[in-house]
Amino acid sequence: MTVGEGNADLHFWITRGMARRLGINLTEAMQQGRLSHADLAEMVALCRGCPGAQGCLSFLSDRPDRVGAAPDWCRISRVLAELRAQR
Repeated sequence: MTVGEGNADLHFWITRGMARRLGINLTEAMQQGRLSHADLAEMVALCRGCPGAQGCLSFLSDRPDRVGAAPDWCRISRVLAELRAQR
């Protein structure tokens, strides 16, 4: 098993961390109706099924500030890009 594979809590925080690095506040997006609870759950599920958790943890720890895009391997990068464009 890879680091964090299947761990819902870890992938929830990876999802939030990736969003935060892109300048996206997921709680705010939900409050504004741009993201539903089901959308967030789907994002976490996609992240949870990805074998790249270790790469994401490294990406997040190596880049404490905002970034222009999620890593190429990120399964939720498209959704994050859409949310970022809606700001």
